[in-house]
Amino acid sequence: TPRDNLECSNQPAMNVFGMWEESASTFPFSSQMFLVALSFAYFAKALSGSYMKSTITQLERRFDIPSYLIGIIDGSFEIGNLLVIAFVSYFGAKLHRPKIIAMGCVLMSIGTFIIALPHFIIGHYEFESAAQWVVNSSHTSSPCSPGSTADLNLDNCEGDTNLSMWIYVLLGNVLRGIGETPVQPLGISYIDDFASEENAALYVGCVQTISVVGPVFGYLLGSLCAKIYVDIGFVKMETITITPADSRWVGAWWLGYLIAGVITLISAIPFWFLPRSLPAPGSHTPEKPEQASFIQDSTPVKHKYPVEEHTSFIEMAKDFIPTLRTLLAHPVYLIYLCVTIIQLNSLIGMVTYKPKYIEQHFRQSASKANFLMGVINIPAVALGIFSGGLLMKKLRLNIMGAAKFAFVTSFLGYVLSLFFFAMSCDNARIAGVTLPYNGMEGISYDKHSVFTTCNSNCFCSANNWDPVCGRNGITYVSPCLAGCTISTGSGKNTVFSNCSCIGEAGNLTANTGQCPDKEDCDRMFPFFLALSVLTSFIISLGGTPGYMLLIRCIKPQLKSFALGFHALATHTLAGIPAPIYFGAIIDTTCLKWGRKRCGGRGACRLYNTTKYRIAYLGLTLSLRTISFLICIPGFILLSRQLKEEEHAALRGSQANGGTELEALRKEELGLSNSEKLQRTSENGTDRETRL
Repeated sequence: TPRDNLECSNQPAMNVFGMWEESASTFPFSSQMFLVALSFAYFAKALSGSYMKSTITQLERRFDIPSYLIGIIDGSFEIGNLLVIAFVSYFGAKLHRPKIIAMGCVLMSIGTFIIALPHFIIGHYEFESAAQWVVNSSHTSSPCSPGSTADLNLDNCEGDTNLSMWIYVLLGNVLRGIGETPVQPLGISYIDDFASEENAALYVGCVQTISVVGPVFGYLLGSLCAKIYVDIGFVKMETITITPADSRWVGAWWLGYLIAGVITLISAIPFWFLPRSLPAPGSHTPEKPEQASFIQDSTPVKHKYPVEEHTSFIEMAKDFIPTLRTLLAHPVYLIYLCVTIIQLNSLIGMVTYKPKYIEQHFRQSASKANFLMGVINIPAVALGIFSGGLLMKKLRLNIMGAAKFAFVTSFLGYVLSLFFFAMSCDNARIAGVTLPYNGMEGISYDKHSVFTTCNSNCFCSANNWDPVCGRNGITYVSPCLAGCTISTGSGKNTVFSNCSCIGEAGNLTANTGQCPDKEDCDRMFPFFLALSVLTSFIISLGGTPGYMLLIRCIKPQLKSFALGFHALATHTLAGIPAPIYFGAIIDTTCLKWGRKRCGGRGACRLYNTTKYRIAYLGLTLSLRTISFLICIPGFILLSRQLKEEEHAALRGSQANGGTELEALRKEELGLSNSEKLQRTSENGTDRETRL
């Protein structure tokens, strides 16, 4: 209590709270507050980023865009990083880092709100459907009207221009990327500067673990919003004729962005109250043994980073190019940069389209795919990253040990990933697309094969995607192409009858939606999930050791700049192109494209699962194969550099020891005889003790 403090310290009462405020600004309290604040900021940015991944298929369907274009939208986040990351990392490290992080969090929240803006501007979502909602469910109509056309009505096209609203999503994601820029390089360098040496790896592991917990809630939020219809509150739900399992379904994608924006805005608050610098703990302790043996001419410093140094902007700008040249002249840093760029291409492309892969290949709903990603896959990654940090501390891994550990875990995960090729599902049985009308044998991918003699009297559109499930277990592209002449009921309960293509008698029926012919997928899907969890855990074990390798292989004064340039290179060469070319390759496996209201190709409705699997997994593993080949010269260079630095450090220690002894002798000889006699008389053993 304050009274106890007065009795113990014997200070005036007015100084008690001043003393408490001073102690609160010292290392233990402020560093813990910064660690909590940075962890929450990582959580917020990871939540919004993972939610963006979970809404990919929703955005494709809502704006009728292909996968490569959604890849551009996803990569726009990295474009925002690219615009400012080098300057933020270099100049921000010399300024007030916590406040710069706070401003970044505010920009992230604004960008997240802009992403949700198109929903409140664009009109209601419309999809092609022959099933209509009518009050009298006994009403009958004919999908197949001989002598008439069922093509889309192209007269009502004024609302189609609203589909360009996806540009707002792109611009909001760019702003979100700009705001995220200072969080990682400035936050990690701040922790490593002021945390104790033995806890640096553990703190970084904790922050990265929290950043992986964020996607758990991001995907769960995506799962929840995917179950809710996009225009909830604006339309009567009983009039909606599709279900969340339908490829035309669009969830309430905008709702999650509003929630993520509020959380990100809250994360900015603590950073405004944090100090610019903290006292370095244990300043008398020597440097990290790994760093001392690896860096030439390294000397112990009281502060790991001279944050109190005030330098003019012009002087910092002049030093930018020489600093960059010094950084790029480091061979181990360059090899590490190349390996991580290639592996991140594989990782980003895989993670971006993994929910889509689960949806299309195993025929799961978007809500279930996001739920499984958040509940099963992401926790395995979080546990792996945290376990990697603990193992690094327990095993006391040096630079070479960390590099070997990261390589072994990555290669083991690569070997296990090869088994994904054996986990396949057959293509959906769709007449005229994957099956011919006249039999169950053979596969036809000709888009014109949807027309046959059984529907020749119906003037149907080949572009519509309004699937119905026949009693024979085969899906037809539309009730018109199934030759159905009668429809009864309303909405989801619509029944189409007298379908000439379903049975020879011409009186068999069909229901709305695709046939649930996924028995083989249901048997294979649990094995896919189990292997996915195992590989994710093993690969993520090397996350923290690999990141600490990046931090410790460079000089302390280049730490923030090296982290920033590494982020710049990975965002530019991995984060931006990977979703685009992965999406473009996935587009080549599409079997049935949707059609926009005013004509033109829309979003893909059906994929060739075999080609999708080969393209998706083949591209992912091919990139990782290349990265392993680059690791071979990397280990050679790292081993050679470590030996050179060890010899240089040994020579330096011997030279420093001789110099100190010579200085001591000169100081001793420089004393006057009277001083020697006086010291000897005062303490006869003083000379011996000094020597």
